[in-house]
Amino acid sequence: MTIEQIYHIYLQHFSIQTDTRKLQPNDIFFALKGDNFNGNEFAAKALEMGAAFAVVDEAAYYTQPDKMALVDNVLETLQALALWHRKQLNIPFLAITGTNGKTTTKELVNAALSAGFKTYATVGNLNNHIGVPLTILAIRPDVQIAVIEMGANHQKEIAGYCKIALPTHGIITNIGKAHLEGFGSEEGVRIAKGELYDYLRDNNGTVFVCNDYPYLLEMSKGIPHVVTYGSKEADYTGTPAADKALLGVQVNNHNIGFIQTRLTGAYNFPNVMAAVAVASHFNVPAEKIGPAIAAYTPSNNRSQVMQQGTNTIIMDAYNANPSSMKAAIDNFLGIEAPKKVLMLGAMMELGADSVKEHEALVEQLQRHHWEAVVLVGGDFKKVNHPYIYLDSSAEAAKWLQQQQFRDTHILIKGSRSTGMEKVL
Repeated sequence: MTIEQIYHIYLQHFSIQTDTRKLQPNDIFFALKGDNFNGNEFAAKALEMGAAFAVVDEAAYYTQPDKMALVDNVLETLQALALWHRKQLNIPFLAITGTNGKTTTKELVNAALSAGFKTYATVGNLNNHIGVPLTILAIRPDVQIAVIEMGANHQKEIAGYCKIALPTHGIITNIGKAHLEGFGSEEGVRIAKGELYDYLRDNNGTVFVCNDYPYLLEMSKGIPHVVTYGSKEADYTGTPAADKALLGVQVNNHNIGFIQTRLTGAYNFPNVMAAVAVASHFNVPAEKIGPAIAAYTPSNNRSQVMQQGTNTIIMDAYNANPSSMKAAIDNFLGIEAPKKVLMLGAMMELGADSVKEHEALVEQLQRHHWEAVVLVGGDFKKVNHPYIYLDSSAEAAKWLQQQQFRDTHILIKGSRSTGMEKVL
């Protein structure tokens, strides 16, 4: 069965599923494989559960020819189908990548654009080789602008996503130290993330560049259309106000004014300004941009501020790397509060640099006074430090319950695998 024939079936259903646990009636089931599962084994069950069609790549499971397609590779077929669908959509596609802030920037941009357009954005962080095509295939014909998040942990990954998404516009939020096991070095991260710029440079694209990061200006040279944002000398400028737990941004031009966000951290200032720049570029009315950004409420343990009794908790525990850890601690320092407690989970995927990066973080902590510091798991165990060390977030939760803090600000952050959200 050709991609065009599968696409004809897709147009009758518009819903793709790869997990029978989430299957809805009339979905098309793609039998993907992983290290520990074979989706082909569930294809017949998916049809029994009400799937309209199933795509498999092993002949032994091709049992209902009238309701199945047998292909060489299910994943490659999913990606090819997404590309076919993308080519039918004559709308702007904005791709977002970077070391930190991808998902928050995507959500803010989507919120601001939605004030003027019918938009569709990556759900959650479906930003990999499966998530990108699934996102594209979820875009209905009435959508006017698409926002696609792209994650990566090795080179040529972003380039591959660009060949499927065919972005017309792009944002690299920043370049920092993350996934060093796959990228090898910070320069490796720059090359990998820069694959988005490479594609847009070669395809007459437009990029939104944070002027406060000179390396992004350098990387964007040669791209036909560059729109800048930041704190000065940019097309869209603003000033952060972040001495409180929640970030406020004064936008200096385009009649947008002051935006009181529900985000914590001055490190979110570029993310807010990216949303301002994108929405303004697409002519969303200025009076709608600020309220749309202000109304965005972070979730999923990203830049969340919570009140528990007299305590203020900053929950930023979705993920962590040396760049985001430093930014979170610097921001925490700037908040006016009588008592501050840090509960930090270890950083992962740093390869040979891991112990060195944890040592650098401890050195940063030691330059300041804290009410208490708790370090949890991973390579914190291999570093000399004067702080409390615990093996797991469960132990950290028990420790926190025993302290009975009052009038205290608590920062909780760590890599996904440390599960620091369990502290609460």
